[in-house]
Amino acid sequence: MRVLTGALITGLVAGVARAAEPARPPITGISHIAVYTADAAAAEDYYVRILGARKAPDPEEARGVRYYFSPQQFVEVLPLGTNPGLSRLAHVGWNTSDAAGLHAYLLAHKYPGLSAVRHTPDGSLWFTTKDPEGNEVQFVQPATNSAEAEPGAISGRIIHVGYMVRSREAEDRFYRDLLGFRPYWYGAMKPEATDWISQQVPDGHDWLEYMMVGPGSTTPLDKVDARKLGVLNHFSLGVKNMEAAVTTLIAGNRLSPRHDGPSMGLDGKWQANLYDPDGTRAELMEFKPVTKPCCSAFTADSPSG
Repeated sequence: MRVLTGALITGLVAGVARAAEPARPPITGISHIAVYTADAAAAEDYYVRILGARKAPDPEEARGVRYYFSPQQFVEVLPLGTNPGLSRLAHVGWNTSDAAGLHAYLLAHKYPGLSAVRHTPDGSLWFTTKDPEGNEVQFVQPATNSAEAEPGAISGRIIHVGYMVRSREAEDRFYRDLLGFRPYWYGAMKPEATDWISQQVPDGHDWLEYMMVGPGSTTPLDKVDARKLGVLNHFSLGVKNMEAAVTTLIAGNRLSPRHDGPSMGLDGKWQANLYDPDGTRAELMEFKPVTKPCCSAFTADSPSG
């Protein structure tokens, strides 16, 4: 009886402890990507004239500028420091419906390196941390629910962001096990490799793309230079029709000096690439595949326009 009673008590205590842990609030999609530039005027021409985003002050960083594709999604452009490394990626931001609640959730799971929850003058809340590979990550509770596209933007929807990853296992412990991101698709240039691993947010259809380097991928780590990092660290704008989008860019003389495509991606979606003056890639991508993907089937619904 004493053994049984002890087991019951242990089970009850464990159940109470689990019940006391805060639930994870929804993570609904991409907020933004932040990149560095060495030429603010050239960056403005690219993000405003070529991509059609709306320029606005940066309420988080006075030296920065935001380029909005919709009220909830933007690219944040920051001045390049005096001793920059190869990467022009500053951080990636994800939208949540409850920044304070998500902060409490991560604290309860003893996740290290959390900043305080901060307020910005536009009414949003946010905090920052780093993923297991040291990439800065922000979680943002936006001040508005509007997702209406900015007039003139080639797209009003950032559907995914991607950056270089060395260890899938390490990143999965954060994004999948702790935050609840879900598998979407994976693929590679060669059958025996894995180059791209797409993980959708738990409460939406935007995704993070692991751009794998090193063993198991087709990209050796020692071949990753500044130009290659600009390809790996990228964001993607969803379009309904690639031909119409590229035609609009050509007709308005809006192609960036460096660009490629359109081409059919191995995931079965049309895509085209533009590059900002510092080499960061913006990938135009159709929302849905039009042919069978290589390597793996899609395991979740694609975003819609």
